[in-house]
Amino acid sequence: MNEKNKKNAKLLVRILITTLLLTWVFTKIDFQQFTDAVKEAKWYLLILSWIVTLLIFWVASFTMRLIMKRLDCEIQTRTVFAASAITSLYGMVLPGILDVSAKWYILKLHTGKPSHILSGMVYNQFTSTLMIIIFGLSALILSNPTADFKLPLICIFLLIIIILCCLLLFNRITGPKVTNFFGSTLKWLPPKINNTGQKILDQLSTFQTAEWGFHLQILLLTAFTTFLGVILYVFAAKAAGITVSFGVLVWQSSLIYLLGRLPISIADLGVREITIVESLARYGVSAPQALLMSMVVFSNRIIMVLLGAIYQIYLVFCSHKSTQAGKH
Repeated sequence: MNEKNKKNAKLLVRILITTLLLTWVFTKIDFQQFTDAVKEAKWYLLILSWIVTLLIFWVASFTMRLIMKRLDCEIQTRTVFAASAITSLYGMVLPGILDVSAKWYILKLHTGKPSHILSGMVYNQFTSTLMIIIFGLSALILSNPTADFKLPLICIFLLIIIILCCLLLFNRITGPKVTNFFGSTLKWLPPKINNTGQKILDQLSTFQTAEWGFHLQILLLTAFTTFLGVILYVFAAKAAGITVSFGVLVWQSSLIYLLGRLPISIADLGVREITIVESLARYGVSAPQALLMSMVVFSNRIIMVLLGAIYQIYLVFCSHKSTQAGKH
């Protein structure tokens, strides 16, 4: 099977999984109750969530600009924002972490420094995922949805291990040793995972000489965008008439983000819906309300997709105009 057929087969599998997950969710929905939930929804919160979405992407773009500046690669915040919007458009087809390749390509064209862009994006993705995991584990410790004392203990243990590993990884003295340790561990994994892991470690090693003030600055900005991401879920829940604790929405949003990194569905469809419906069911939230909340969350992605489409059309128009000018 050639590469094109493999890609088509993977796409068909993702479409099938997405269809099955959505079908399963819809079998749980009473559409009369769903219609009533839509009528009672607080739609002004939908508009507020769109505004927060734009703010999240702008702050994240500014954070990426600071990371690239650390690598002596100047790039404007608006350029990163446009690339992020276009990446959201491609992300409707390219699942999970694969959509970042589109962002790398766009930023590479603007800077002409592909290796710098790759290092910056790997570090940015690492800190974003790290902060989301920290938020999620902290929320599980405080809210303890299972009412089992073992869950908080496990989360505390994982949190300590993750933080210690990060401190050692980005320390100038211990960093190279930790990188070598993880590198040797990866050799026992399948070649594809090993190669990807080695590449990530190589790119992260670029930041092992950075001062702690730089890491703290990036982590604070990332924590701010992560907090705003939870606010989106708060608005979505309130819009659907759902009342649950803040901690529940924190670990729920973290879980959906992490599951969305897996290349198993299209634009997180199905994964997001089944996670929200099932997780909120234990708090007495009806499936129609949970589905409405999921739709509000999904609408925030659609906003960036539409913006990405506008940017993409503009780039195509400029490219066409430049080509015509060159012929004359």
